[in-house]
Amino acid sequence: MGIQDIIEGKKQWRAHMARVKALPPDYQIVYKQIQKYLFKVGGGTLLSGIVDFFQEGVADGKGVLELIGNDVAAFCDDLVNDSSVTTRERSGCSNRDI
Repeated sequence: MGIQDIIEGKKQWRAHMARVKALPPDYQIVYKQIQKYLFKVGGGTLLSGIVDFFQEGVADGKGVLELIGNDVAAFCDDLVNDSSVTTRERSGCSNRDI
């Protein structure tokens, strides 16, 4: 990884965080909790999709808990599980291969 890759990564992260900061305060609080959780379990690549999902929820006039439910950890677990299933499907693996 070269210096240009690092610089580009920082630009992308700053743009991502600007999108988060544009969300309503309740969405930002939940996003930060999701971010902490996903960084611990290795699901950080899902964060951009979460911002997209949250922006759609805001546009539809929904509260953040209407979108994710009352249990942030359960929501994150479902995301990670769905992501791993999708990854296995793309790679051609099935559950019996694991």
